[in-house]
Amino acid sequence: MHPFLQKLEKETLICDGAMGTQLYARGIPIQSCFDLQNLLRADLVAEIHRSYIRAGAEIIQTNTFGANRIRLAQFGVEDKVREINLKGVKIARESREIEGESIFVAGSMGPTGTFRPDLRGIKTPEIHDAFREQAEGLLEGGVDLFVLETFSDTDELSEAVSAVREVSDLPIIAQLSFLEDARTLSGMTPRDAASVLCGLPVNVIGCNCCVGPQIVLDVVSEMATASTLPLSAQPNAGLPGYVGGRFIYFASPAYMAEYARRFMALGIKVLGGCCGTTPGHIRAIRQAIEHPARRDGEILQIPAQPPEETAAPMEEVQEPTDRLSSMLGKKFVISVEIDPPKGIRPKKMLEGAAALKEAGVDCINIADSPMARVRMSCIAMASLIQGQIGLPTIIHFTTRDRNLMGLQSDLIGAWALGIRNVLALTGDPPRLGDYPNATAVYDVDAIGLIKILKKFNEGLDWAGNSIGHRTSFCIAAAADMAFIVSEEKEYARFMRKLEAGADFIMTQPIYDVEILESFLDRTGPLPVPILLGVLPLQSYRHAEYLHNEVPGITIPEGIRKKMHEAQDKGIQEGLSQAAELLSQARPLVSGTYLMPSFGRYEVAAELVRMLCGTAVKAGSGRAAG
Repeated sequence: MHPFLQKLEKETLICDGAMGTQLYARGIPIQSCFDLQNLLRADLVAEIHRSYIRAGAEIIQTNTFGANRIRLAQFGVEDKVREINLKGVKIARESREIEGESIFVAGSMGPTGTFRPDLRGIKTPEIHDAFREQAEGLLEGGVDLFVLETFSDTDELSEAVSAVREVSDLPIIAQLSFLEDARTLSGMTPRDAASVLCGLPVNVIGCNCCVGPQIVLDVVSEMATASTLPLSAQPNAGLPGYVGGRFIYFASPAYMAEYARRFMALGIKVLGGCCGTTPGHIRAIRQAIEHPARRDGEILQIPAQPPEETAAPMEEVQEPTDRLSSMLGKKFVISVEIDPPKGIRPKKMLEGAAALKEAGVDCINIADSPMARVRMSCIAMASLIQGQIGLPTIIHFTTRDRNLMGLQSDLIGAWALGIRNVLALTGDPPRLGDYPNATAVYDVDAIGLIKILKKFNEGLDWAGNSIGHRTSFCIAAAADMAFIVSEEKEYARFMRKLEAGADFIMTQPIYDVEILESFLDRTGPLPVPILLGVLPLQSYRHAEYLHNEVPGITIPEGIRKKMHEAQDKGIQEGLSQAAELLSQARPLVSGTYLMPSFGRYEVAAELVRMLCGTAVKAGSGRAAG
């Protein structure tokens, strides 16, 4: 059985509301070809689809109601039948993908506007061929079902059904429109119409458009007495009035919600709206169905919603209160860096993260194949730590390995996995690592990556396309303080990172607080918090290696001398020096991120315990932001 029919057996499905009047409300002139907007203003059509999905619609109808050859000829675009219908389905499907909801896309087909029992301007075969041509375009686009709607004559509706059935076995909802006297334009009663429609190869029959919910309720009540098929109802929001140069529909969402309960009592299986209805009406219908009245005569009170003439604000995901952005500037944040494994087993890293959590760490930051050596994905490692250990993470994310498409795809995936904090990096060149002949991408650098993340936070991708919802990534920029102080180009580059929208700074490791002070003298008061990088020394040889062979790290001679004197007590000496450095720097920074050497998480955990034992509130000095 088709998934739509399976779901229909179990529950009432909520359909969307009007498309044409929503386009009109967004500035498309009423005399325009609304179907053509699929090609001219796909952004507006998609915006309406997404608004209905967010309102709770489980079926959205393509913007193709009049996209048959006969109707399109009125606008001189009858040669674009396939293109308009194909694009209409594509827009609807992409809207579904963006919103991430499991809903159905229904291909909307309306009458030709020429079929009259008393005066047929076009022969039936031509009408049949027009419907078939449209159905083929919708089917090619990938609709889940067909909605044949607003037909005023059962003969023309029968032609449309026959044409669809020649090309598809997908479910069909067949809907007639009735006049105020509850009869079709040809004078047929709802009961007689139901008898005819039940004889067609369709799956749902019903009524749409008409005057408003009162008339539609009367019509479907009579149809129910003769129908052997599930029923649908999609009323207008009452009669329109011409106010201030615009057509306005006056039936409120609360009024529609009241009738939703009555439709449900009748057993209606597909319920939505037609002309004049908005996402606000659909939202109210959804709420009324989910929260029915507690006793007879008691109607759920749902506040009326204003007409949605502009896009509804994009929703933001509710975030836990213990996320990193809520800590910065309010406490001294302690993060510890973990490198993902070189193989497929992350057991050691997870055990290290668990030990660090017990020691009191606030966050784990995860490198992205540092030194261009192949390791497990930082996103996968972050997801494992967050899911199994319960600590927030900061992923180091480079532009070295991913083109513009890959960058954005991975970041969208990271957000879906609950990763909220990103350190934007350009990345070490491949020639340093295991695969010196690998191709470096670098479509953008770290500054460009910050801009991409800020666009995501606006609900847009790099090209300006909607991603459906705003993210709220907390974005870090790296700072090599010694270079920024001494090199004008590095200083200018750092300031560009701030201008691009970095939310906080993570520095390279230092061993002398004077470097931090010189950096802040060079930059002046910073508008964002700083996490100071600290790499505890392990031994004299470790100190000499870092000082002489690692670019950007300078270790004062006095510290190297102490490490030499410590002999086999090098680890304890390194911890003491790191704690002393952080004690001096604490008034100037909002936290630290510790880098355990050689994967010795127990050493980092000891330093975390030392810091937590003497922790004070983050300073309000020059770098508190």
